Order: sequence, then C-alpha cells, then structure tokens
Amino acid sequence: MSEEFQDRAKQYREMGKTAFILGYTGECGKELVKSLSKNKIFNKVVLIGRRKVDLTPDPGPAFEQKVVDFDKLEEYTEAFQGAQVGYCCLGTTKGKAGKRGFIKVDRDYVLKSAEIAKSTGCQHFSVITASTANKDSMLLYVKIKGEVEHSLTQMAFDKLSIFKPAGLLCDRTERRIMEKVALTFMKPWIYFFPTIGSVPTSYVGTAMVIDTVTPGEENPRIYNNAQIHSLCQQNK
Repeated sequence: MSEEFQDRAKQYREMGKTAFILGYTGECGKELVKSLSKNKIFNKVVLIGRRKVDLTPDPGPAFEQKVVDFDKLEEYTEAFQGAQVGYCCLGTTKGKAGKRGFIKVDRDYVLKSAEIAKSTGCQHFSVITASTANKDSMLLYVKIKGEVEHSLTQMAFDKLSIFKPAGLLCDRTERRIMEKVALTFMKPWIYFFPTIGSVPTSYVGTAMVIDTVTPGEENPRIYNNAQIHSLCQQNK
C-alpha cells in the first residue's frame, strides 16, 4: 500500500476504534477481513453471523465472532454495541434463497442491522450494493439494492459509504451457475474494459478499508465500479 495510506492507517489506528462486519463469510466479506487483519486499523473487530466458522488464515486476536439470529436482531443489540464503524457485506441470491429469502437478507437484514448500529453509536456505515441499483426498477435485484441505498441515506449516519461493484471476480466456494455463465460470456469485455464490467472481490475489500481511513466531508460517499478500481490502484 502507498506511503500516504500507511500514514493515514497509523493515525486511524491510534484512535482505538472498534468495528463490526456483517457477511464476513461471503467473498467480499472474506477479503475485507483479510485487509483489516493486514492493516490493523481497529483495536477490535466483531464478526457478526448466524454461526461460528473456522477462519483460515486466523485474522488475529482482535477479531471476535458473535452469533445472532437475524430474524430477531433486536434481541442481539449487544453484538453491535461499542462499534464506531460497521461494514455490511450481506447478500444472497434469489436462486439460493427464493424471492422472499432474497428480499429478507439483502434488504431487511441490512436495514435492520443499520438501524440497530445507529442506535448503539455507529458513526460510519459501509455497505456493498450493486452497480445497477435503482429503487424504481422493475427488476427485483436492482430494485432491492436501490431501496437499501435510499433507506440508508435517510438514517443520517455521520459517514455513509456505498460500494457499487459490477461483476465480482473470485474463486467462489459456492457455485453460482448463472453468474459463472455470464462472466464467461463477458470475458472479452472484461479483458478490454477491466474497470467497467467487473472487479475482483479483493479490490472491494481493500477499497472499504482505504475509504475508512480517508478523511473528507462528502456524505454519502458513493463508489462505482471504476472508482473502486481507482481507489485500489492509487493506493498501491
């Protein structure tokens, strides 16, 4: 990482802050954990999920897993308490969870978590949505992601960061057939226009960390696919 980033990370680290991560077992969440483990900008990072998992490699003693029932989040406010920064990488697919399940995970869980986080003192909330997010769209995926963005902007976080990646490039442990097919057909486009139609999940995780330590008054901060690429390239 650049010397400028290292200086900012050092200054941020000295603030002694705590963060939480939702969706830390997903592909972007895993990369976020790796980046936070490497850069050590927080005194403590709470990993909030439905169950405890084996973390390989071990991110270190600053990371603690807490189990919650997302359908009863109001009973688990303790998991969010003390965190000044929150990261949300939650997400599923309609194919895996069905229409109702997708809406519940990608919208309801995200917004309920944000509400609880805000009420317990979270100042900076970062979320991953989608490049196509639009609350007025007729397409379910696009509409739900857009509704999340709109609702979060109404919550008045001191700092809100929205990351809007396009096609995510990674070696998934979970097979997503349609995504694999789509990315196969997009290979020529990705090759000639790498910053437009796709982004590595490692870039998304890294960009979230860079944004965290970067000062500025803009709120919300919205990063499209090309800007996620740029943020990572500028701070190498």
